[in-house]
Amino acid sequence: MLEFGALTLLSGLNGSGKSTVLQCLLLLRQSYEQGLLQSVGLALNGDLARLGTARDAFFEGATDDEIGFDVAFTNEREARWRFNYDRQADVLSPRSPANASNIFESSLFTDNFHYLRAERIGPRTAFETSDLLVRQHRQLGSRGEYTAHFLALFGSDNIPNSKLRHPTAASSSLLNQVEAWIGEVCPGTRIELTPNLDLDLISLRYSFGLGNYVSNAYRATNVGFGISYTLPILVAILSSSAGSLLLVENPEAHLHPKGQAEMGGLLARAADGGVQVLVETHSDHVLNGIRLAVHAGQVSPTDVRLHYFERQERGGQVRSEVISPQIDRNGRIDQWPEGFFDEWDKSLEALLEPRGG
Repeated sequence: MLEFGALTLLSGLNGSGKSTVLQCLLLLRQSYEQGLLQSVGLALNGDLARLGTARDAFFEGATDDEIGFDVAFTNEREARWRFNYDRQADVLSPRSPANASNIFESSLFTDNFHYLRAERIGPRTAFETSDLLVRQHRQLGSRGEYTAHFLALFGSDNIPNSKLRHPTAASSSLLNQVEAWIGEVCPGTRIELTPNLDLDLISLRYSFGLGNYVSNAYRATNVGFGISYTLPILVAILSSSAGSLLLVENPEAHLHPKGQAEMGGLLARAADGGVQVLVETHSDHVLNGIRLAVHAGQVSPTDVRLHYFERQERGGQVRSEVISPQIDRNGRIDQWPEGFFDEWDKSLEALLEPRGG
């Protein structure tokens, strides 16, 4: 069993199994959205996850021809799904549906959900719109491709979580708050949105202010990847209300160390405000941002779960093992297993070794 907290951080070497945890949740949501989960089977391929065939999804060391999901919630709701694997036909068919009638009211299956994959959309001269996903379901797209449209529609709305209000922002509006928080990455950033209704596109430009000076507006393609990659995460965090579920892969991508630490702290504050956050990361700066938030009392250590994935050989097979360090109120961590954000210490030890000759 893998326990999630208000804020859960998944880490580990590449190919150790941490992405599989996210894929399990995404697979359930994707199958539900396609109307298959309750009676037909699993939607292995879609916008949220692309797993290939049933053979690709099935564990090669399994002793039974079955795939199962057990999900338990803090409100004592539980659900179990079982799917039979037909090796000859290479299909998964349902054996038993979820045994909780109201399970689909949870945030995993509702619009109170955001998922941003590691491969987010980069800088573009213009971004697509979607009335269905954005206006009706308030979604950003798994690559953040509808973030500009979301800001154009809801940028004037106040953010629902007052704990996330940036002290220097002009107001509590989503757009002002996003600009203030993105200023932690690139100070003085201003966002300009220009809808092109005839083409169903929105132009996104950035200008930069310092004191009374404000620069010209630059195309997103002339600003760099860091801001474009960070923007969807900030919008998802700041627009999420208590009870929402937020899944983010590699929030550190294209961010400098200070920005990564700030991102960790903001994710921690969102969790303290009632948003359940699940993060996959390789960044010690994101971890340290979370630790600093715990130390500052911005999130309780009991709300944080750290899971480190490693691969071990047992019985002639390689399996993923999970180690779960604990964090205390001072932000200290009780154990540092081999490979758990220890590369800096190893490098420092090597640098302190005297050179021969």
